Amino acid sequence: MVSESPALIELEGIRRRYGGEDGSPEVEVLRGVSLRIQAGEFVAIVGASGSGKSTLMNILGCLDRPSAGRYRFASRDVAGFDADQLAWLRREAFGFVFQGYHLIATESARENVEIPALYAGLPAERRRERAVALLQRLGLGERLDHRPNQLSGGQQQRVSIARALMNGGRIILADEPTGALDSHSGKEVMALLNELADAGHTVILITHDRDVAAQARRVIEIRDGEVVSDSGSQVPARALPSPDLAEAGRDHGVSPWSELGEVARSAWRVMWQNRFRTALTLLGIVIGVASVIVMLAVGLGTKDRVVARMASMGATIMYLSGRQPPEGGPAGVVTLEDLDAVAGLPEVRAAMPVIGDPAMVRYGNVARSVYTFSSSEEMPRIHHWPVAVGRFFSAAEDKAMAPVVVLGHKAREQFFPGIANPLGLQLLIKDSPFEVIGVMSEKGADSGAEDYDEMVFIPYRAGRVRVFQALTHPDYSVIDAASSSQVLAAEAAIRELLETRHGRQDFGIGNAAAKLLAEAETQDSMTLMLGLIAAVSLLVGGIGVMNVMLMTVRERTREIGIRMATGARRRDILHQFLGEALLVTVTGGSAGVLLGIVAGLLLVASGVPLVFSLSAMLIAFTSAAATGLLFGWLPARTAAALDPVVALSME
Repeated sequence: MVSESPALIELEGIRRRYGGEDGSPEVEVLRGVSLRIQAGEFVAIVGASGSGKSTLMNILGCLDRPSAGRYRFASRDVAGFDADQLAWLRREAFGFVFQGYHLIATESARENVEIPALYAGLPAERRRERAVALLQRLGLGERLDHRPNQLSGGQQQRVSIARALMNGGRIILADEPTGALDSHSGKEVMALLNELADAGHTVILITHDRDVAAQARRVIEIRDGEVVSDSGSQVPARALPSPDLAEAGRDHGVSPWSELGEVARSAWRVMWQNRFRTALTLLGIVIGVASVIVMLAVGLGTKDRVVARMASMGATIMYLSGRQPPEGGPAGVVTLEDLDAVAGLPEVRAAMPVIGDPAMVRYGNVARSVYTFSSSEEMPRIHHWPVAVGRFFSAAEDKAMAPVVVLGHKAREQFFPGIANPLGLQLLIKDSPFEVIGVMSEKGADSGAEDYDEMVFIPYRAGRVRVFQALTHPDYSVIDAASSSQVLAAEAAIRELLETRHGRQDFGIGNAAAKLLAEAETQDSMTLMLGLIAAVSLLVGGIGVMNVMLMTVRERTREIGIRMATGARRRDILHQFLGEALLVTVTGGSAGVLLGIVAGLLLVASGVPLVFSLSAMLIAFTSAAATGLLFGWLPARTAAALDPVVALSME
């Protein structure tokens, strides 16, 4: 008798049309199919090829939507279900057994069976235990780790049945399950389906073979998209409960850690199976990351060399002296009082008066005209010029006009060629004796300047009183800015101060630091240019990742359909392919960092100035990962947007 109790599955006037939207002729495959299937029934839908039975199965399994009509599942109209709710229903209610098995070629038998439970969020250990138990129950306990190509057709179909049962398999949708099998394997599969029906599973068998259909407990014949006969529904002796549709779409699916592990595992497997292509893809990322690291290291190394040279030349130094004002009149004089005021500016670290001129210097029978540099005790610090032997004079010695002298490197060789330690000996500068207290390290000459190494250095006040009695004010003054970044601000502050004090612009400031800073800025621009050139190669590598991921999506379209049929949501597919793109770029980025370090060390050994920057390495690595996400997004979105039915039909 026909059961009038609420049906598990109820179709009313279901129609399915294809085409017509792009100018192609419209084809109606299903033409108003209506039927009711009770929970626990074993139903065979039989029909010739092209009759619409597979299309009907796709609609029953929520892989496809009808063009018209109503589909109620457990008294709920599924037309209002979104993509995630349909994925939940496929995962919790249905188990698919396909004629072509539809196993993922890269996964073992056990891993194929685990897939539905993965998307249901079952912990890994429980997934494994249940998959092993199902396979052992189906006689495949010794084939757990075999790939599909290592299994016979009958064994593959049993793996497919185990996968259909992984989440309970309340409804088994079997599409031509014996079509590709020999008679013996076919009988085994039908026996399994009968056992499942006896256990309360709802079994819907799609077949063109009437002998196979006759083994079911209800036979529905479909022809030209219409139901032409139905042997009638019988109340089953036993039925598994239907899923609670109130929970549809509320679950979180696969947990983040399980998803991450699954993505990493499958990605590594795909990368290994396509080793040559993966290596070529990684090469672009590796070269890009290594280039960024090496180029920036070269740029920073060169800049450090420039900065070091700037430091030795005085990257914060300005020269201040009196001059005739533009409007005419007497030349200005910068006094010691002016320098005290300048030294008090916050932008200025020190202000050093200088009197310098050639003077006759004698020791024994050696007499030479030597440039005598009279300054304050700040001279070594301002000029970044250390003393090699002995010491430099102090502020107290300058204030006391102490007759002490420090020799330049060459001056020592000229006056004391055979003396190992000249400290304590007396030099006669003009007519005044000066005691040698130190020797400067070798410095060399600036372009167009006196050779510093041939000079002698005496305290400013001792110079005025003992050597240059005719001079009452400094020849010029050396101003040391607080930092290289404050040089221009210091110059502006000095101008404002002295114009206020003098009432006119009767002074000049020579900003030697500005030229050096401009050189450093030029070096920064060169470093940036090198970094941009290297970034281009990283971009090219990212485009390569996108191309490979697009190819991967095309090659794995059926796998995507299988995952969707077993309950994967669109975002699960999106995350999987994004994760694979990210893994490729992270692997390439890591190898690129290593290659960059090795290449840099080789360059250092060759004498090239390099400074490795941890931030540059992090930026290069992060950029590689970001490139993977950016260029992997389009292929991943393409994969997630695939229609399950279309994906499953792809070869």
